[in-house]
Amino acid sequence: QVHLVESGGGLVQPGGSLRLSCEASGSFFSIWFMAWYRQAPGQQRELVAQITEDGTINYAEAVKGRFTASRNTAKHTLFLQMDDLKPDDTAVYYCNMKAGARDAWGQGTQVTVSS
Repeated sequence: QVHLVESGGGLVQPGGSLRLSCEASGSFFSIWFMAWYRQAPGQQRELVAQITEDGTINYAEAVKGRFTASRNTAKHTLFLQMDDLKPDDTAVYYCNMKAGARDAWGQGTQVTVSS
């Protein structure tokens, strides 16, 4: 079982920054995939950033140059630094990790960008 806990969401003004964290706990051998997704009201969940086992990071076009994903492999933790936030970034952000055949999701953290 892999249990994910996210933190760091909140309310921020346009142009502001937030840093999300996602920590994995439980019994697993190794995590080979980590990602952040988001879901805005009335819309489908979309991929924001992903980190593969070899450390390759890919971003959605909408967040390139503004968001930075990183990880602490030893601590099984995933981060998302979000800068120059825009109202369109408002969504519930979810972390996702794959460990072996297990596919785990966090509970989601709300990010609201509004003046």
